[in-house]
Amino acid sequence: MATQESGQSGGMSVREAGRRGGERVKAKYGSEFYEEIGRKGGEATKTKYGPSFYEVIGQKGGQRPKRKVVPA
Repeated sequence: MATQESGQSGGMSVREAGRRGGERVKAKYGSEFYEEIGRKGGEATKTKYGPSFYEVIGQKGGQRPKRKVVPA
């Protein structure tokens, strides 16, 4: 699903822009950069919510999300 930015015709999709941006960051900083920021984010989440948070989201891992029914 490629969404065009409003006002531009034939421009780059948001998905394409994100992909290209990610590739440039990887080329500049290396894949280790992503590992480091992921680890820091995980530690921050653990500090904020506690280890039990991971237990809860781990149990939800294989479940399908429940869809909300929106009245017409």
